[in-house]
Amino acid sequence: MTKTMQRWEIDSLDHHSLKQVEAPMLLPGAGQIRVRTQAVSLNYRDLMITGGTYGWTPPLPFTPASDLAGVVDAVGPGVTRWKGDEKIVSTFVAGWVDGRAPAGTFSLGGPGPGALATHVLLDERWAVAAPRTLTAEQASTLPCAALTAWFSFSEEGSLKAGDTVLIHGTGGVALFGLQFARIHGATVIIVSGGAEKREKALALGASHVIARDADWPAEVKRLTGGRGVDHVLETVGGANMGRSLGAVAQGGRVSLIGVIDGASVEALAFDFIRSRAVVQGISVGHRRALEDMIRAVDATQLQPVIDRVYGFADVPAAFEHLERGAFGKVVVSVDV
Repeated sequence: MTKTMQRWEIDSLDHHSLKQVEAPMLLPGAGQIRVRTQAVSLNYRDLMITGGTYGWTPPLPFTPASDLAGVVDAVGPGVTRWKGDEKIVSTFVAGWVDGRAPAGTFSLGGPGPGALATHVLLDERWAVAAPRTLTAEQASTLPCAALTAWFSFSEEGSLKAGDTVLIHGTGGVALFGLQFARIHGATVIIVSGGAEKREKALALGASHVIARDADWPAEVKRLTGGRGVDHVLETVGGANMGRSLGAVAQGGRVSLIGVIDGASVEALAFDFIRSRAVVQGISVGHRRALEDMIRAVDATQLQPVIDRVYGFADVPAAFEHLERGAFGKVVVSVDV
C-alpha cells in the first residue's frame, strides 16, 4: 500500500491559493471507512467557503468540496455497513439519516472533511451505495445539487403530475430540478440570463424559458393563465424572493435554496400575505432521501448534466469555470 496521498488545499481565503500537496496516507479508525476518490463535483458553496463569504470561516490549510464518488478501499474496526471494494457516494450532511436533522450534524467540505483528495476518511454512516447506471463522474454530482432539488420536490413539496414549476438559473440544482420535475410530470418554466443556456434548457425538457432581464413574474402569470406556478425553486435569493412571490400561485410553495444575490432576502410582508405561499428553507437532505433518489435515478436512467470534467491536476481551472458559471455541474476526475 502506498504511504502517501494527494490533496488540494487553500492556505488563504481565496480559491486562487489552491495548491496540490502530498500528505501521509490516512488510516481508518473505529467506525470509519477510507474511500479512494474517483470523482468530485463542485458546488457554488465551495466558491463561497474558499472565498470567506459563506458565514463560516474554514481553518487553514483547508481542503474544499463535499461531493465525491469513490470506492471503499479500507475499513476500520467495528464497521458493519461496508466490507471493502463497494462503490459509494458521500452524503452531504454528516449524521442526518432520516426525519429531522439531529443536533450536531454538519456538512462535508466544511466543517467536515473535504473531498478534493485521492483518499478521504468518512464515518461509515456518511456514505451510500452509488447508482448502478452512472459513471463515477456522474454519481459525484448527486449528494448536494441533485438531493437539494429532489428534497424540495419529492420529500417536502409533494410535487405531482400537472403542477407547474418555476426554476431560476441553469446551474446544478436548477437542472436537476428540471429533470426531476419532468419525471414527476410537471411543466417547467426556466428563468435564465443567457440565451444559449435558455436554448439548452428547452432541449432538456423545459416547456418555457424567460430572459432574466424581462418582466418574468408577469410572463409567468401570462403563461399560467394568471394563476401562477405551484412551486418555485428559488436559487437566487436577495430581491429575487419578492419577485418569486409575485409569480407563485395562491397557496403555492417556494423552496429557498440559493444565496447568489446575498444572504438576505428582500420581500414585502404583503408579498407573503397576498400569495399565501409556504416558504421553506432547504438544506440539502438526509441519507434516506439520497438513497430513494438514487433508486429513482437508476429506474429512470436519468443522466446528470455535466458542463465539463477536469483532471485532478486542473482543480484551479475547475474553480475558475465554476466562478464563470456552468450549465449544470463542474466535475473533477481523480485519475492519479
